[in-house]
Amino acid sequence: MSTLDDHTKEISEDTSGGAASAKSPDAKMEKQDNGPGGPIILFFILGVFASLIMGWIIFPKLLYSQKKQPIDFNHAFHVAEVENGCESCHFFRKDGTFSGAPKLEQCIDCHEEIQGVDPDEIKFVEEYVSKEREVPWLIYSKQPDCVFFSHVAHIKGADMDCVTCHGHIGESESLKIYEENRITGYSRDIWGKSIGGFKKNTWDRMKMDDCADCHQKYSANIEKTGVKTPTKRLVDHMIEVVSPGSSISGKGDSVQTERDACFVCHK
Repeated sequence: MSTLDDHTKEISEDTSGGAASAKSPDAKMEKQDNGPGGPIILFFILGVFASLIMGWIIFPKLLYSQKKQPIDFNHAFHVAEVENGCESCHFFRKDGTFSGAPKLEQCIDCHEEIQGVDPDEIKFVEEYVSKEREVPWLIYSKQPDCVFFSHVAHIKGADMDCVTCHGHIGESESLKIYEENRITGYSRDIWGKSIGGFKKNTWDRMKMDDCADCHQKYSANIEKTGVKTPTKRLVDHMIEVVSPGSSISGKGDSVQTERDACFVCHK
């Protein structure tokens, strides 16, 4: 009887040992599967942060080159000296067009001779006034060639303040660095400082969406029903592609709402 019991015990031990040995590869494999999970997640998180830093901080710095204006200009000093403030240099011509960057003929009456010892004053008179050369100013607010902007419609018609789009430049004592997009050649003031398009002030950027938002919000003479910004139109188009017939589309899709549409602002 004892021999039978011993044999049964041996079989039990062999069975349990076999089960243990059968389970051991799975256990080892489970440990191996769980092992690299932590580092992979860590590398993924680091990759996301690296991409954000590259795209939001490093790339914008590489995308824009910095240039100085030919000469510096003190807006605050000149505004205090002239009679009509900003309108002494930035005015409407008889045909309704707007004089942006002043021409030499507007400056020559006061700067025919060198006044003071300021290096920029000396450079201005010697290199530009005496040689009758226009100063090649770098225009911060220069829009693409296909864009038409009417100052008279906004300043005289809509009674807008220059600060709305240009900020408090009349209070500045020197000109800021001009940042030029290496790809498009336009000023960073058009896109704005934030690569993501975020802004705090109305003058932080001059994109089409900003024009559309302003027209939608403030234009009393424009029908507001159906007015959409380019971003909203893109979203509606995507919805229409994914789910045809679900978006509401119709007249008045442009900022001008049926007033010659895009051709009012685009050539």
